[in-house]
Amino acid sequence: MEITTVLKSELSKYLKLKYDIDFKNFEIQQTRKDFEGDLTVVIFPLLKYLKQNPVNLGNELGTFILNNSSLFTGFNVIQGFLNLTVSTSYYLDFLNKCLNNDNYGFHKVSKNSPLYLVEFSSPNTNKPLHLGHIRNILLGFSISKILEASGKRVHKTQIINDRGIHICKSIVAWLKYGNNETPTSSKEKGDFFVGKYYILFDKQFKKEVDELISKGYTKIEAEKNSLIFLEAKELLKKWEAGEEEVMNIWRTMNGWVYDGFEKTYNDLGVDFDSYYYESETYLIGKEIINHGLKKEIFFRKKDNSVWIDLTNDGLDEKILLRSDGTSVYMTQDLGTAFIRHKNNPDMNGLIYTVGNEQDYHFKVLFKILKKLGFDWAENLFHLSYGMVDLPSGKMKSREGTVVDADELTLEMSSNASKLSSELGKLDGMTFDEKLVLNKTIGLGALKYHILKVDPKKRILFDPKDSIDFNGNTGPFIQYTYARIQSLIVKSNFKKSTINKEIELNDKEKKLLKLIMLYPNIIKSSAENLNPALIANYIYDIVKTFNSYYQSVSILKIEDKSVQNFRLSLSFKIGLIIKSSMRLLGIEVPNKM
Repeated sequence: MEITTVLKSELSKYLKLKYDIDFKNFEIQQTRKDFEGDLTVVIFPLLKYLKQNPVNLGNELGTFILNNSSLFTGFNVIQGFLNLTVSTSYYLDFLNKCLNNDNYGFHKVSKNSPLYLVEFSSPNTNKPLHLGHIRNILLGFSISKILEASGKRVHKTQIINDRGIHICKSIVAWLKYGNNETPTSSKEKGDFFVGKYYILFDKQFKKEVDELISKGYTKIEAEKNSLIFLEAKELLKKWEAGEEEVMNIWRTMNGWVYDGFEKTYNDLGVDFDSYYYESETYLIGKEIINHGLKKEIFFRKKDNSVWIDLTNDGLDEKILLRSDGTSVYMTQDLGTAFIRHKNNPDMNGLIYTVGNEQDYHFKVLFKILKKLGFDWAENLFHLSYGMVDLPSGKMKSREGTVVDADELTLEMSSNASKLSSELGKLDGMTFDEKLVLNKTIGLGALKYHILKVDPKKRILFDPKDSIDFNGNTGPFIQYTYARIQSLIVKSNFKKSTINKEIELNDKEKKLLKLIMLYPNIIKSSAENLNPALIANYIYDIVKTFNSYYQSVSILKIEDKSVQNFRLSLSFKIGLIIKSSMRLLGIEVPNKM
């Protein structure tokens, strides 16, 4: 039984016997580093039931625990805080029990475990994935792993934005200027290939707008009368009408993009369990809107557009269908939510990983679904995250100033290779081994740099800063893991029972306390949808281990019992580094 559970139970029994009060809500914390002790019981909540001096009550409870439990060897009271010292034998017994458990900290997942859907990525098919998508993808994938570790069944999903005027812009530009070239003929990745035509459209559009303005048009008039824009609008009408020629071109170009996306996902090490497409879900959304009109939840305006009035809910009026009957984002989001629940009727939650510029959109979406009477709408969550900026400023897709995801991962591997070579860390490796290691380090640096930041915060990302073998970086953590593996191999370590008679120093106790925290870190990270809690925990344990490694002898110590303990401690920390980094989607190499 976990030590805080035992402590609460013993204290509850004592209070019942001595004072005849039922009290179970003890607040127990890790003792602050400036005080002596391991666990701290906060006395103040008890004063509501026992009108006593908090110091006297703390001393009374401390004396009782010391006399009745072998788990503690001392105590002190500071004002209303009872600080207890945990016995060395408890720490060693704990390490003995968890040493062989490779899944320590994880909850088992069964067919009866609660089901959570996690939506992430959800790109447009008119451009390649970029740095902004990478934060989305890494967050969604990591949260999926963390939820699973906390005992949930997880279904990874995405909605692909494969329709709309932005898609038509790429198609029009390709039809006008493409000369039937393909990703194969141009030797370009499919999503990058289509994206360049989206950029080309924007350049031509701006050129036409400038020409019309020079002829006396206002900017708004010029934008509405641009020939290439009118062509895109006409193409959208033909698509919505289902004209076969347009549909065939659309399917072909989307296919090129999907092939490109899949390569990026493979390179990032992520996957999905299902795909939904806006070209299908917007039709379901229209059916839902008709249902809402019949129930008078929605209303039509004079121009035939459909709206919902949410002013009484502290929101605004929201359009659901345009006057010409075409859909908006809300239309398809209603349809997507409905079909996802229909396909997964036992889902306990659906988490949308979407940037914070859409906070209002999701408040409206969730409110509409509740007004429509869908009880499962109570289980919808928006994992809102801040944008990613570059030192050069904000990214803009239409102007081609985004950082392409594929180019970024290549740059990260290249940066890792340069730094590793400078430090002599690649000596003795084959060319293929170097390639694999550089990719592992580069991706580890990228993922850790993104995920160590609280999702709600904005990120300023500089690829060079993220690759460092010192400090709070992915490579620093990977290098520590490799150091531990080298230690294990050199010692020919074999797991065996740890002698409970050995003494522990303060750093060893701190490391064991950190190991004990791991299950609660996973639980808290899952509850808060925050991988940064995992990342910061890993850094804390790695930083502490490196300090410990520099301060003690492990392989050269003569006392074999102490050596076995120190190797066992190192081995367990290695396992936790590996499992916690995998919760962030990061691999750790055995050699660096």
